[in-house]
Amino acid sequence: MADVAAHVGVSRALVSLVFRNEPGASDETREKVFAAARELGYRPDNAARLLARSRSKVLGVMLTVRNMFHADLVEGIYPIAEQLGYEILLSAALPPLRDEPKVIEALLGHRCEGLILLGGHLEAGYIAELGKRVPAVVVGRRFPGAPVDSVHVAEAKGVRLIIDHLVDLGHSSILLIDGGDEAGAAERRRAYKAAMRRHGLGERIRVLPGDHTEDSGAQAARTLLSGGRELPTAVFASNDRCALGFMDSIRRAGFDVPGDVSVVGYDDSHLARLSHIDLTTVGQDPVRQAELAVHAVVERLNDPDLDPREIVLQPKLVVRGSSGPPKVR
Repeated sequence: MADVAAHVGVSRALVSLVFRNEPGASDETREKVFAAARELGYRPDNAARLLARSRSKVLGVMLTVRNMFHADLVEGIYPIAEQLGYEILLSAALPPLRDEPKVIEALLGHRCEGLILLGGHLEAGYIAELGKRVPAVVVGRRFPGAPVDSVHVAEAKGVRLIIDHLVDLGHSSILLIDGGDEAGAAERRRAYKAAMRRHGLGERIRVLPGDHTEDSGAQAARTLLSGGRELPTAVFASNDRCALGFMDSIRRAGFDVPGDVSVVGYDDSHLARLSHIDLTTVGQDPVRQAELAVHAVVERLNDPDLDPREIVLQPKLVVRGSSGPPKVR
């Protein structure tokens, strides 16, 4: 409040009156105070007043509720944060009703010292500005040039492992169900095309639109079955949820996995490991990503002048029962 008062040229007591919506200031002064508060990034908050003389020791985490991989990350975040003396505050994005900027501002309004942002659809410009306001780390996405840290796996390598595995099994007709604008999807799409070309299969590249949901996988299955074209012998879904939706629909239509079509996902979620699903996929080690993300934001809190860091983990192919040699047709 002292900074706002100095900026406007009034007393701190008058600023306090304005924020408490009490009489004693003209409309013009009130507008100047609020304009200065916006410019300086000040937000009145009861919790902040109580904690004005100490740090909050709270880290805010943005996640998507139905994202299984985010759930795995959150499980990894809590123990390392507690070990380092921090509490965790979760806030969920529910587009279009509750977009990512609204989630982030809510976390900041609860006096989170640093932010851990799990995936999402954040714009580069917004992230660049956010990094100037608060220590932040993004998990699953890259924002080169922005003053934030990032933690992710080597997406291209993970996809190469998938395509190499399928080609080694004898597949040449390998289709991708795309992830749209979801975290990691663009890198996986580029890597799929590059890997297919590397194996001399550039003319066999096929991409169906989708996203990281079961519905998109089911829709991809319906599109293939209604198109009148021969099914690919293998399908690479951009994440496990999409793969699960595809597998369910293709099996309901009377096809066998992997007998008629092999299916591979990406994430190695808990559901992928269930015996009746048994999905071949790529592991991203969410516990390790969580640990690195918490350490990164805490280190930046302790040293705000650190250069932005990109922390890259190596993926691991997990072969299970959903992939096998192609059927002779």
